[in-house]
Amino acid sequence: MSRFWDRGTVSFDDVPAMADGTLELRRFEVSPFSTNCYAAVCAGKALVIDPGAAGARIASALDGVEVSLVAATHGHADHVGGVAALVAATGAPFAISAEDAELAQVARSAHAFGIEYDDDAPAPSQLLAAGDVIGVGEARFEVVPTPGHTPGGVCLVGRDAAAGLAFVGDTLFAGSAGRTDLPGGSTPTLMRSLRLLATTIPASTHLLCGHGDDTTMSWELATNPYLR
Repeated sequence: MSRFWDRGTVSFDDVPAMADGTLELRRFEVSPFSTNCYAAVCAGKALVIDPGAAGARIASALDGVEVSLVAATHGHADHVGGVAALVAATGAPFAISAEDAELAQVARSAHAFGIEYDDDAPAPSQLLAAGDVIGVGEARFEVVPTPGHTPGGVCLVGRDAAAGLAFVGDTLFAGSAGRTDLPGGSTPTLMRSLRLLATTIPASTHLLCGHGDDTTMSWELATNPYLR
């Protein structure tokens, strides 16, 4: 069965927009795999990232906030399994990379393992590509392709009011990196993506991972064996 824990507001005092209340970051733990779903809320609107399950409950938790876009860092079921219900509840468009759009349509395959998700993700309204910018209010996120865990994985790197934050999905974890033994995964490709992140994301950036704890690029550069 799907799980849903509303972790509430995440606060980083060294991110100016969060410290002064311009940007609010909400975290929900969803799916049997404890996927981190995030809602970046700015100017009364929300960008929801990786609703892996419990889409209707995420919508209820964001009552009073307009969900303007639902985006996925990649197409695995534990990151898109709640998209259909969230989109149905809010009317928001759905965005994912072209390479992972088909992957996002097979959330039901998880049922063979006794795992329940809301439904397959709907067809995307927007295909995310390198250099695209998405966001809400003054909070902007640049799309950075980081294939390897899946063929079309992306990271969303904060700009403007969101500077200092990056949603890295399952590309990079605290002390680890995404697995590559699932269909479409590639270790050499993932290593190239990790090198790209290591050389382009400022060391002070907070990394919001698809599972587990958040971390910083500086800490990962110093300790993560996949980046050293």
